[in-house]
Amino acid sequence: MNYKLWLAEQLATQLEGVEMDAIAELIEYPPNPQMGDLSLPCFKLSKQLRKAPQAIAEELKSKFQGHSAIERVDAVSGYFNVYLNPAQFASDIVTEVLTKGDRYGSQTIGQGRSVVIDFSSPNIAKTFHIGHLRSTVIGNALYKIFEFLGYKSVGVNHLGDWGTQFGKLIVAYKLWGNKDAIEAEGIDELQRIYVKFHDESDVKPELEDEARAWFVKLEQGDAEAHELWRWFVDISLKEFHKMYDLLNVKFDSYAGESFYNDKMAAVLDELKAKQMLEEDQGALLVRLDDYNMPPALMVKKDGGTLYHTRDVTAAIYRKNTYDFEKAVYVTDAGQSLHFNQWFKVIELMGYDWAKQLQHVPFGKVSLEGAKLSTRKGNVIHLEELLGKAIEKTREIIEEKNPNMENKDEVARQVGVGAIIFNDLSNNRIKDIVFSWEEALNFEGETGPYVQYTHARACSVLRKAGVDHAALDAAAVKAEHLTNPEAQGVVRELYLFKERVEQAMHKLEPSIVSRYLVDLAQSFNRFYHECPILVDDEAVRGARLALVRSVTITLKNGLALIGLDAPEKI
Repeated sequence: MNYKLWLAEQLATQLEGVEMDAIAELIEYPPNPQMGDLSLPCFKLSKQLRKAPQAIAEELKSKFQGHSAIERVDAVSGYFNVYLNPAQFASDIVTEVLTKGDRYGSQTIGQGRSVVIDFSSPNIAKTFHIGHLRSTVIGNALYKIFEFLGYKSVGVNHLGDWGTQFGKLIVAYKLWGNKDAIEAEGIDELQRIYVKFHDESDVKPELEDEARAWFVKLEQGDAEAHELWRWFVDISLKEFHKMYDLLNVKFDSYAGESFYNDKMAAVLDELKAKQMLEEDQGALLVRLDDYNMPPALMVKKDGGTLYHTRDVTAAIYRKNTYDFEKAVYVTDAGQSLHFNQWFKVIELMGYDWAKQLQHVPFGKVSLEGAKLSTRKGNVIHLEELLGKAIEKTREIIEEKNPNMENKDEVARQVGVGAIIFNDLSNNRIKDIVFSWEEALNFEGETGPYVQYTHARACSVLRKAGVDHAALDAAAVKAEHLTNPEAQGVVRELYLFKERVEQAMHKLEPSIVSRYLVDLAQSFNRFYHECPILVDDEAVRGARLALVRSVTITLKNGLALIGLDAPEKI
């Protein structure tokens, strides 16, 4: 039962001219249970209904029809407060969690529709660093959240495998590269010669001209340029797959920028036919002055294409291929203008699905205040960060649980989980100053805290000798779950479905992360205050059913943000 929607429906029959959806948006969950389980603040309705808030609340109280799920209602200081029947509330929620299991919290609202999620998209020949982590983990979480709600998610890794940087890399390789060194060191050696190119080009600007010339050759199909480019791509993908395996991230498509090379001419022809292209000093662009934006440059004066050209082409290809209801692009907020420009180009081309394109911006990562820069070599390699997190977790396990099985796998699950959760625990738009100490802090509201809470709950079930499948929801005596600590857990369990849906609508995975911390804290209060393995079978059974409900919900929630839920830590 969705209590909020049910209540909104009941109240809509009493409030003339007020829509059910408007009421549902106003209904709150009071922070203090003494103020009710659900509450309608009547202040915003006051003007529309021409009544004082308290008078509205009193009227709703007098007309409210009783229901077995409702214990009582009240009108206090302009709020209409609803108190649920605690036993029935507990019975409803625990029954649903135990019945649905790993599908608890899921919905079918996206059934028959697809959403394309463009995320991660590292640049070839550049080390996978903490700057790439945000797009990767935010996008991966959105992918899983949409799937959980019934959509067909299509994850696209739009690799940065084209552009002038390849001209720079070819020049760098010819001047300072060594094939054996690159085969041995991989992306680190490519990174070294790339950084060297930028150092050298500061004093020899002609190197930039050479690089541009090599990229034009590449675009025109020069055999040598293409062979070197393909080699650089293969070396880089080997490194990226290592990181994706560690993070447990998968994609449905690796179609990068180069994939659209043979598709851009048709798009440029379409822009010309629609008289949208304008020549400016040999370059071709789309004017966006009427929309308070700089022009979108589509072709450089040397004939080379740009990000705008490739992104417009990619969007048209994806719409034709996946028929998406929504296409989201997970990149840092600094690229907002770029997306606004080419979204507008799509709209001006006459495609009404332009409104289905959405940029999902996130805050930038800096290194103790300094901007990350692969050109200057000023980055934290993700492999190093994940390695340190796994190593620290292994040390903690050795100290606290040296005889545990699968130590290496659990260390990976918790260590990598700590890094992912650290990123997803804040609102995505917030800028992050990277700190080793904070990233490797496992105390407080962290991924390891949530994972440890799950392991603790699993431990209780093991000690009880409970077969998960044998927990019969129908046999649970919910009257033993009416105390404040148990009700606190039930309330959190109930909110899971709503929080997941909010995360989807707001494209904000941190809503799920924060929810998991709230559920873990609520469970730990219950665990400390309410003995579970007691002699009274009815009490023991009810409390074990609640514990099992917590393990299910924590595991489901952790999976949505890309974390494992080990049963032993």
